[in-house]
Amino acid sequence: MNKKVKSIGILTSGGDCPGLNAAIRGIVKTVMRHNISVIGILDGFTGLVYNRVIQLGSREMIGLLTMGGTILGTSRNKPHKMPAEDGSVRDMTGAAIENYHRLGLDALVCLGGGGTQKNAYRLMQEGNLNIITLPKTIDNDIWGTDVSFGYDTGMTIACEAIDRLHTTASSHQRIMLVDIMGHNAGWLALSAGIAGGADIILIPEIEYKRNKVLDAIVERRNNDRRFTIISVAEGAHTSKDNHKKAALKQTKIDPEFIPHTLPTSEKLASFIEKNLGIETRLTSLGHLQRGGTPTPFDRVISTQLGTMAGELILKGEFGVMVALRNGDCIPLPLEEVAGKKKLVTMDHPLIKTVHRLGISLGI
Repeated sequence: MNKKVKSIGILTSGGDCPGLNAAIRGIVKTVMRHNISVIGILDGFTGLVYNRVIQLGSREMIGLLTMGGTILGTSRNKPHKMPAEDGSVRDMTGAAIENYHRLGLDALVCLGGGGTQKNAYRLMQEGNLNIITLPKTIDNDIWGTDVSFGYDTGMTIACEAIDRLHTTASSHQRIMLVDIMGHNAGWLALSAGIAGGADIILIPEIEYKRNKVLDAIVERRNNDRRFTIISVAEGAHTSKDNHKKAALKQTKIDPEFIPHTLPTSEKLASFIEKNLGIETRLTSLGHLQRGGTPTPFDRVISTQLGTMAGELILKGEFGVMVALRNGDCIPLPLEEVAGKKKLVTMDHPLIKTVHRLGISLGI
């Protein structure tokens, strides 16, 4: 054990996600056995900037394993782009670094998605801080790890929704679109679509053609399949949509908000009903995918990742993200992870499975 480590901080950043509390529990239970003090930083990097903290101990860990969300609260604010009360945005990196030292922290653990990895890396570089990160996102798009915690729960919820929609779709001979999270990565829509028996799957990585979607529906009806289930990621787009996105990137609009300006599943549903005259309904799962109790698998990997982070702290190994590779936890340098995304590729085994099943990708 590195004898210099006496106190650490933990924060959760970005969207809430099943498994965050289980990961926090794993970290705390590992390090507290070595008399290391743990400070919980509230509301993500906002809490680090404004010094909002609580003490974490064994009492706070009771019941956390099965609890969704995060007991620390979260936000999407970045230290270098922190909203101020007057509506301006300020670089508060200096305040975050100052509070790290004021709190007497020897290390900081940041739990979050791709944006958190970048923000943690930037903070580490500018402040020369000891930082470890964990990969959290239901989108499963963090580079370097086989799976992110929260993904299995999100996929399970999406799959259950598709399962339930099958009965209504078949009873009323409807077309049902299920809008699933994933602005840039289609892992959720792809996996839930396969598991739920969707007939068409549309994901951001593969531009679809609306007429090809119509063709797939017509072909099913010609084969006496009078209903169709479409699993569509919220970031799925046509080539025309992609041109609009490229144009918007030339403006001053924050790229994070660009997906919201693109045509949605609602417009696709309207297009299908208008052109085929078949009753078409859209179910948007939204934040239902983020909430609730984490699946057993997410509890296990969150605990694995959290306890490994604790072990790395004891060893004095920092500047890494803890990743899952082939069932084991390994530290990856943050500089290799920050700014990268893990996307679905055309040669991925899941895409090959889709082709073998005859599921349409709208191409």
